[in-house]
Amino acid sequence: MPNKILILGGYGVFGGRLCELLAPEKNLSFYVAGRSLAKADAFCALLPPGAHRQALEFDRDADTVAQLLKIRVDLVIDATGPFQSYGVDPYKVVKACLTCGVNYMDFADGAEFVKGIHAFDAEAKSKNVFVLSGVSSFPVLTAAVVRFLARGLSQVTSIRGGIAPSPFAGVGQNVIRAIAAYAGQKIRLTRSGVQAYGYALTETCRYTIAPPGHLPLANIRFSLVDVPDLQVLPELWPGLQHIWMGAGPVPEVLHRLLNLMAWLVRLRLVSSLTPFAPLFFQVINRLRWGEHRGGMFVEVAGELLNGRQTVRSWHLLAEGSDGPYIPCMALQALVLQITRGQTPPHGARPASGGLELDDYEALFAKRTIYTGQRQTIEGDAPDSVFKTLLGTAWHDLPPPLQRLHDGRDIQRWSGSANVERGTHWLAHAIANVFGFPASTDAQLTVPIQVDITPDTSNEIWTRTFGKRSFHSTLCAGKGHYERLLTERFGPLTFALALVWTDGKLHYKVRNWQLLGVPMPNWLAPSGNTYESAGGERFCFHIEIRLPLVGLIVKYVGWLEPVKA
Repeated sequence: MPNKILILGGYGVFGGRLCELLAPEKNLSFYVAGRSLAKADAFCALLPPGAHRQALEFDRDADTVAQLLKIRVDLVIDATGPFQSYGVDPYKVVKACLTCGVNYMDFADGAEFVKGIHAFDAEAKSKNVFVLSGVSSFPVLTAAVVRFLARGLSQVTSIRGGIAPSPFAGVGQNVIRAIAAYAGQKIRLTRSGVQAYGYALTETCRYTIAPPGHLPLANIRFSLVDVPDLQVLPELWPGLQHIWMGAGPVPEVLHRLLNLMAWLVRLRLVSSLTPFAPLFFQVINRLRWGEHRGGMFVEVAGELLNGRQTVRSWHLLAEGSDGPYIPCMALQALVLQITRGQTPPHGARPASGGLELDDYEALFAKRTIYTGQRQTIEGDAPDSVFKTLLGTAWHDLPPPLQRLHDGRDIQRWSGSANVERGTHWLAHAIANVFGFPASTDAQLTVPIQVDITPDTSNEIWTRTFGKRSFHSTLCAGKGHYERLLTERFGPLTFALALVWTDGKLHYKVRNWQLLGVPMPNWLAPSGNTYESAGGERFCFHIEIRLPLVGLIVKYVGWLEPVKA
């Protein structure tokens, strides 16, 4: 049972995170290895207690076989890179492991490197060891997700995916060197069912990562990247017509500058961006702003057993500092399996079949990482606005919320509410312009009536408090507002996220416009706004506040359906 591990690049960005994940495992022993013994020793001192760890000086450019024979480990994990530019002998460590009869895994993200690992299959089997390449999100997690999404499909025709790291995740120098090396270069992929070429970081798309019921990421620009999936997944799905994989780094202004420089390479105005890698490293790790959140998506198009076409998507959202650990979780999961006696079959291959989605979900559950799925089926009648946006989270809503948001027929609901207006003179002026009701005494309520009228893809809501009415138009957002609810009050349009948590459906303002012009988010209205159920009643808590002004209006109450 392999339990003594050598982690090359163990104090680097990815190797360090892997060591952090493995450190609590008491039945493990690993070397934190690199060219600097002092750095390795200092890093070991920072790790939490548990596994036995030891700093080690290891130079992959020296006599690798001699170094491996000296320490006698069961498994080597290569977390160095960049694997796209390993020089004249890119598989030097792999060959050394085979010579010494040592198992091997790596973080490789280079498509050609990972696919080329097949060349060592016969030798690995003869030595009774396993050699797994590309043990990371691309392609292990993506392949597991595709298998999950493909259940019940007779054919998979298209695969698209992307990863959006937090701007505060921290990017290592080797990752930057790899990106700079392939930016603007031709990379192989599948288009229209045949081998074709794309140009890295010059082809883009936009996508909104939105696990149902959670606060989605902003609509993000993704650019084509050179990852193993482009060559590994078509081998697993022979009928595949199209595949595309991207990365969506933020801030977007820096991303667009990188796209522009990649175009210089594509147009052969610059031979490579590799000389700029040190500059990229400094810029991307210093100029950081935005939300400390990241995510990933995988989208599969295919054919159901009844012949109808469908598109299924899987969404992952990682809060704070948990996202950067995801690329290391494939290695973590495989190492834990090995300690339990579940050793991978002997041979050399890409690691795309090593784990299933359930293996990942068990690790995600220990962190603030959330996932969910969405699906559209050709020919199905369109769902209501809220059903479309909430996806599978719709089924979590209590019956009163489902009835009100069903969206199929004209509805009228009535009840009562307590109303509070802000005291600022500007708050009164704004409330009057939009027809918000006047304040009620603390112990008094005002009757309220809500009329909901479906209109093609929209819903028109008319709210009447006593004798005062105001209305808004709700619809599912498109483009930059994809996966958001847009609500228009006259010249103002708000893009709202629907978040289901703690038995409440919360409305979170993500963007807003005045006369179609995007406005600064720091000026956007806010407030604790949500819906819930009180027995069979629909309950609401609406609060609107503005920066510098404070409360505009708050109304809290309940509704019941009015029978026709």
